[in-house]
Amino acid sequence: MSRFSRQVLETTQALRDLFPPTPLQRNDHLSARYGADIWLKREDLTPVRSYKLRGAFTAMRKVLATDPAHSHFVCASAGNHAQGVAYACRHFGVRGTVFMPVTTPQQKIDKTRVFGGDNVEIRLTGDYFDQTLAAAQAFCTEACAHFLSPFDDSDVIEGQASVGVEILEQLERAPDLVVLPVGGGGLASGVTTYLAEAAPDTRFRYVEPAGGASLAAAIAAGEPVTLKKLNSFVDGAAVARIGVQPFARLKAVTAGHILAAPEDRICITMLEMLNVEGIVLEPAGALSVDALPGLADEIRGKIVVCVTSGGNFDFERLPEVKERAQRYAGLKKYFILRMPQRPGALREFLAMLGPDDDIARFEYLKKSARNFGSVLIGIETKNAENFADLTQKLDDAAFSYRDITEDEALAEFLI
Repeated sequence: MSRFSRQVLETTQALRDLFPPTPLQRNDHLSARYGADIWLKREDLTPVRSYKLRGAFTAMRKVLATDPAHSHFVCASAGNHAQGVAYACRHFGVRGTVFMPVTTPQQKIDKTRVFGGDNVEIRLTGDYFDQTLAAAQAFCTEACAHFLSPFDDSDVIEGQASVGVEILEQLERAPDLVVLPVGGGGLASGVTTYLAEAAPDTRFRYVEPAGGASLAAAIAAGEPVTLKKLNSFVDGAAVARIGVQPFARLKAVTAGHILAAPEDRICITMLEMLNVEGIVLEPAGALSVDALPGLADEIRGKIVVCVTSGGNFDFERLPEVKERAQRYAGLKKYFILRMPQRPGALREFLAMLGPDDDIARFEYLKKSARNFGSVLIGIETKNAENFADLTQKLDDAAFSYRDITEDEALAEFLI
């Protein structure tokens, strides 16, 4: 057994002082759909509702074991890592300073404060995470504190690898496939490294948000690279550059084993898990489940474990999630309609709508000409094919219109 595996086993045992193993649950709904034996490793059920507590606890425990006087820890995070660090600070009775962007939702600030109690100070600084990170690192140097990286740290990776230990113990056999979400790479690299030794026949698939595919970019380049553009919707996994240490453990991954999950499709998965299974997942937490349709042929008859990495979902985001899901499924579209300025024109348009079509938004943008007016209109329907009928009727009636549903610039400005 390698030194890493021995340390992971010790770490897993040490974690029992903090919380019991998270459940590994067979999901009958998904198993029936894909003809497979699908299990969910419920990291959304840790005390802080994400796996991040494992790495924060492990790194802190090791620092304190080496130097008990080193009792001040600093991190920069707007989400799960901050909450994990805060919880661990209170557990060990040490001081923590958590830097968060000024734009962090109040719910996340409040939860971090609850988990850390009097042991943690929260500092809001910077509009963007890079500014927050720079401030945290500068403060850390000045205060002679220990900086806790969310993923680019060997002790953090070791802590996250404990997920793999629990999977084998709970399943009592090696799964055929483990589906892992990827952000900075701490969880994926830790679990992969451990299971590669403990369960050598187990295969892996890695899932990244399409707008933050830092592992795929690094594999293509042969080294970590910074993405030029980052979609932050999947905030728990939207990382512009994979960590150096995680990549060192993942650099042999085959490019074809890395899957990109479109942000809007993830919303469909989140809603399905909520409505059908009663499971609340944040966008990053739904990544592994979202990948299953693309693996359908490969997993039939196999034992598959999906790691649901977090459930810190702010329900104020639910309308946005529903909107994104409807648009991806083709059940909601937005048009700019050039409406003739004559009596009966609006009635004529309304008559084109089918029985399952509903107007979700109707707004005159401006009167652009004497004879025509521009209208922003949002339409929901129960069957995506209904839009083909509607646009055909618009064409037949010589109505001028433009579908802006997929126009990112216009949609962001108008919708």
